[in-house]
Amino acid sequence: MLHRVIPRLGLALALLVCPAVAPPAWAQLCGDTATPTADGRLLGHFPYGDVPGDELVSAPPGFALNTCMVRREMLPDLSRLVAAANGDPALRGQLRALSCHRGIIRQGDVFCRPRADADAATRAISVAPAGHSEHTTGYAIDFAVRPAHGCPDAEGCMAATPMARWLLANAPRYGFEMSFPGGNGQNVKWEPWHWRWVGTAAAAPGAARARFIFAAARARFPAHPAVDGVTILRNVPIWPTVVNAPPFPVCKKKKCK
Repeated sequence: MLHRVIPRLGLALALLVCPAVAPPAWAQLCGDTATPTADGRLLGHFPYGDVPGDELVSAPPGFALNTCMVRREMLPDLSRLVAAANGDPALRGQLRALSCHRGIIRQGDVFCRPRADADAATRAISVAPAGHSEHTTGYAIDFAVRPAHGCPDAEGCMAATPMARWLLANAPRYGFEMSFPGGNGQNVKWEPWHWRWVGTAAAAPGAARARFIFAAARARFPAHPAVDGVTILRNVPIWPTVVNAPPFPVCKKKKCK
């Protein structure tokens, strides 16, 4: 078998040389197997290549619970979002970073860490296989709240906190959208802590690349809340073109315009 011949170091070197290519399925699924769908998804998750290390920078000081590296072009919006959230005393807490960029090898370790439910399909409901995580792009962040008030990190109870409600109302103004809202069709569980950056507008610095990377995900399974609407074009190749849709109506006192 191929996976008995190629050592772990060889896989790492291959990914460094060709970071846009996801590792083979045997490297992602802890010995289990799965077949990608026609649009490239593996167990519901789209493929993403790793970001070059020289395009990553440290997150704002004091924001990370551990190490947090993000795409350089995302940093200004992230800094403004964190400053606005943590400067609001009504939120009764501080917004922190639980997880930011994770390389493909690290993502494989996270996916394959010991769990009672060792089946790959079950794991993929809450963790993406290596080579299929938005974290690999450097544009995704798992937020946490401190103090946690008894709510474990990366759990649905976060949605009940004032900070999470603030994110729902305000994060899109800073270019962030919730990748996996409740009821999404990807078979990924609701993750109110996981947000990806696509820029405040298509013309914003760096936004074009982020929107290109997430084009398929945004078209097939729209974020909610989203930065802006997307139009799904029918009968297109695997990676569909995404164009700006008209803005959603603004409604006040049951009157919309």
